[in-house]
Amino acid sequence: MENINSVVADNLKRFREERKLSLEAMAKLSGVSKSMLGQIERGEANPTVSTVWKIANGLKVSFTDLMTRPEKDYEVVDIKRVEPLLEDGGLYRDFPVFPFDAARRFEMLYIEIDPGGHLEAEPHPAGTQEFITAFSGELSVSVNGETFAITRGSSLRFKSDGPHSYKNTGNEICRLSMVIYYPG
Repeated sequence: MENINSVVADNLKRFREERKLSLEAMAKLSGVSKSMLGQIERGEANPTVSTVWKIANGLKVSFTDLMTRPEKDYEVVDIKRVEPLLEDGGLYRDFPVFPFDAARRFEMLYIEIDPGGHLEAEPHPAGTQEFITAFSGELSVSVNGETFAITRGSSLRFKSDGPHSYKNTGNEICRLSMVIYYPG
């Protein structure tokens, strides 16, 4: 787990440098002393909540902007480090690789279903669509009374705002990628 003080330190320095502000100018904007700002940036001080608020207000950014790492241009996800959500006694494993983000309006999941495993899914909000690609096994997807057979190398797109379900109908683990798109 990353130390929150190092996140605040990095963000303060980044925001200050982006705005071409000296520590002295930042002190005037925030009401936090130049020496305290320097200590925070160097990771030598643990700022209080009120100090972080003063800095955020001085920079005209949200409190959260100072408390969270900015998104990088890339992100590598090792599936071994993702805790799966389990269904059907563990026969259905849902790994949220890229969880929902309101700015993107989609989430990406890696799913493993053991032979015989299944999930009866709840309808999603109106207009939601799912995009599935199978990488191994055999999958039966039922959508509003219609059933589709998906096998290795095939994909399916469907509106998932109604009843839908997934079942491994084969004799090996079914591995698939699922993108769920939520309209704005």
